Amino acid sequence: MGPHPAVAAIRLAVRRVLHDILNDHQALPAPPAAPPAAQPAGARPDRTAERPPSPLVLVACSGGADSMALASALAFEAPKLGVRAGGVTVDHGLQPGSDLRAEEVVLRLRGLGLDPAESVAVTVGREGGPEAAARDARYAALDAAAERHGAAAVLLGHTRDDQAETVLLGLARGSGIRSLSGMAAVSGAGGRYRRPFLQLDRQTARKACMVQSLPVWDDPHNADPAYTRSRLRHEGLPALEKALGKGVVEALARTAQLSRDDADALDAWARQAEASVRDAAGLLECAKLYALPPAVRRRILRRAAIEAGAPAGALFARHIEEVDRLITGWRGQGAINLPGRVVAQRQGGRLVIRQG
Repeated sequence: MGPHPAVAAIRLAVRRVLHDILNDHQALPAPPAAPPAAQPAGARPDRTAERPPSPLVLVACSGGADSMALASALAFEAPKLGVRAGGVTVDHGLQPGSDLRAEEVVLRLRGLGLDPAESVAVTVGREGGPEAAARDARYAALDAAAERHGAAAVLLGHTRDDQAETVLLGLARGSGIRSLSGMAAVSGAGGRYRRPFLQLDRQTARKACMVQSLPVWDDPHNADPAYTRSRLRHEGLPALEKALGKGVVEALARTAQLSRDDADALDAWARQAEASVRDAAGLLECAKLYALPPAVRRRILRRAAIEAGAPAGALFARHIEEVDRLITGWRGQGAINLPGRVVAQRQGGRLVIRQG
């Protein structure tokens, strides 16, 4: 008799991602070999030194059902594929006793056989609001842990439900198609972050923990109406399902994938078109920009603003629309001030974007 269907589903999802990581790892150039030592005549050469070391994969684990299910699946699948597996939990320090809970998670990870397993404490700032600040601190800690241990990848437990919430949050902000594309299955520098569960619902992960008798911790912040995502999870999505019927989460996740495909294609088009709209001095030519489709033109403008020093996280659609009007609605208006003390202005048929 095989494992419970929920357990089988999470293991299959992790197995597929581990295969991808192994393929990427094996495609890397081998490290330089040390000078060969003298060997007795007739001895076979040692080929073990030529093999790349076994990759290390870390799981980011909060102790909640999603990440505990992910940790258990990684611990089960990794040894069968010759992959080293470890875990990291981040202590945000936002609740009393958070350090003790983090240590409990470390003990659970070690109990699953994950090594290394560690807790990392962070200080959460205020920029961008509490949710964004906690997310920034968490990813910075995970990046540092991956670098410290030389990890090939970090697995994240985001589910299809998380993806649906992300799409709705982007829609509510009036964001562009890139925001509606939600979370990527592979992201981060060099494809560091992998999300195996984007096609699985949250209930599957929780069921997998229950049938394996894995203890889980439910973060009270996830039920706190002070947080936007929490209100969306407990009020917004249930209201949508009541009004529109079941299947809203699946439809939103599908929208994310379709939007991502479109956004990737438009990004590629913009990269190819950018060289053709710059003059010999590298300045953007307004007439050539005007001839491009708006979606392509605005991507070029956004890239130019970021290259000039505008922080990507602070550069919103309204900023790019104002710069775009220098191309499409030119009436002699003055310079546009952008985040990061970047200024965009039109000069002699050219668009100049630089730090002011």
